Amino acid sequence: MNHNTIALALAGSLTAALTGAAFAAPMTAEQMQGKEKCYGIALAGQNDCAAGAGTTCAGTSTKDYQANAWKAVPAGTCTTMDVNGHKGMLEPM
Repeated sequence: MNHNTIALALAGSLTAALTGAAFAAPMTAEQMQGKEKCYGIALAGQNDCAAGAGTTCAGTSTKDYQANAWKAVPAGTCTTMDVNGHKGMLEPM
């Protein structure tokens, strides 16, 4: 394979991965059973949903520890979460 072929294959893979994240479905009530929404602890692109204006849902947060993006965590654990100095919150900020 030449360099152009490899670059094109890599670009296609990256595009497919990013497109898949942008259209991820929100978590169902069944998936949320026994869990709670914990805001402010998700890394960029790793939120479960609610990432604020200009985003669609899961995987669309634009920065680490975004205060209006949440991760699903075991019920009763959010407020005790500390991710690199960022405390989990039960409500978006």
